[in-house]
Amino acid sequence: MFRSTVHAERLRFTQEPQTVVRFPGTGTRESTSHSDRTHLPAPVIPGQEYQDVTVAYHLATRLTREPEAGRSGDDDTDG
Repeated sequence: MFRSTVHAERLRFTQEPQTVVRFPGTGTRESTSHSDRTHLPAPVIPGQEYQDVTVAYHLATRLTREPEAGRSGDDDTDG
């Protein structure tokens, strides 16, 4: 499980953020993620200033079965 909390006194977006969560590799997974936001709507309004913002992000994943034979699960080609 991964958890992170960030806080900002002031926050402004120039455009609406686009986020993606990926789990590269092999094997079947069960995954979940969510964020708890304080003083930050979803979606945000570009140009709007938000104050006293807190975001707590939670992510969890687990393999539900073993990777295929001969595969290490390290086939991340993103760099």
